[in-house]
Amino acid sequence: QSTPVQAPRQKVLVTGGGGYLGFSLGSSLAKSGTSVILLDLRRPQWELVPGTEFIQADVRDEEALLRAFEGVDCVFHVASHGMSGAEKLQKEQIESINVGGTKLVIDVCVRRRVPRLVYTSTVNVAFGGKPIEQGDEDSVPYFPLEKHMDHYSRTKAIADQLTLTANGTPLPGGGTLRTCVLRPPGIYGPEEQRHLPRVASHIKKRLFMFRFGDRRTRMNWVHVHNLVQAHVLAAEALTAAKGYVASGQAYYINDGESVNLFEWMAPLFEKLGYSQPWIQVPTSWVYLTATVMEYLHLALRPICSVPPLLTRSEVTAWAVTHTFRIGRARAQLGYAPDKFNFADAVERY
Repeated sequence: QSTPVQAPRQKVLVTGGGGYLGFSLGSSLAKSGTSVILLDLRRPQWELVPGTEFIQADVRDEEALLRAFEGVDCVFHVASHGMSGAEKLQKEQIESINVGGTKLVIDVCVRRRVPRLVYTSTVNVAFGGKPIEQGDEDSVPYFPLEKHMDHYSRTKAIADQLTLTANGTPLPGGGTLRTCVLRPPGIYGPEEQRHLPRVASHIKKRLFMFRFGDRRTRMNWVHVHNLVQAHVLAAEALTAAKGYVASGQAYYINDGESVNLFEWMAPLFEKLGYSQPWIQVPTSWVYLTATVMEYLHLALRPICSVPPLLTRSEVTAWAVTHTFRIGRARAQLGYAPDKFNFADAVERY
């Protein structure tokens, strides 16, 4: 009796695998039986799960990528720089990682005959300070590159376009590179390291005793579990088994609901033992303060670090409605976001 032939174990690579989303994605894939390489400059602060391997490398290092991408079936390009805080002001680094790194990832995918590439983009490729209500992939174009509020958004938009343009690139020896991009808003979840700790720190310092913007202002968020689900589904949708339905496509990904930021963060204030902000100040004042703090940070950077409380682009994002539909992701990927309570994500604070 012949032994059944087993399909080879799938091998994927996650850039930015030391970060919150990249590590969560890699761990989830490994638990499902996929062989996972986590590639990042910084080691994950969490213990590696069985089936994952960590490679310490820079996405701008061509030789390192050529070695790491050998035999990989799918690359999830999650790595980026400049998302929030003082990091948003590091223009040279943002450009070299978000644009240069993405160009290199695409190039090495082709040279190493990697057939699938999923890029983690952002809603900021379309949002530039003007209200967007329930926008979708067809109704909302890229925001003009020269008008973006910050370098992060501009470079992510360039990388988003580079990834989609690379779709259909022939691979050496046969085959085709198929690509898609996911455009999430801010991420939350247990042990999230970027947004919530920073806000919690400001609350503890009594720096968020005020609120600004219209109480009707809405935005989206996405729980890390839902965003991981979207990445896994997107990779599957780049295969022949799924008819390559995601090939060359962009998808907005969120929890499927919109919230007012200050109301949404109420559980965090409560958990930390502080009352919610009740002093309403004009957004123009906050924007002016953010402008001064940005210039102060840049002026003092050679001497000491004075991180801005908020950057101008963050003030705008908090004060201007920008919400997106997830209908395309539901229909084409089978994306079905689970319901999460934000209060559960703030327990550790």
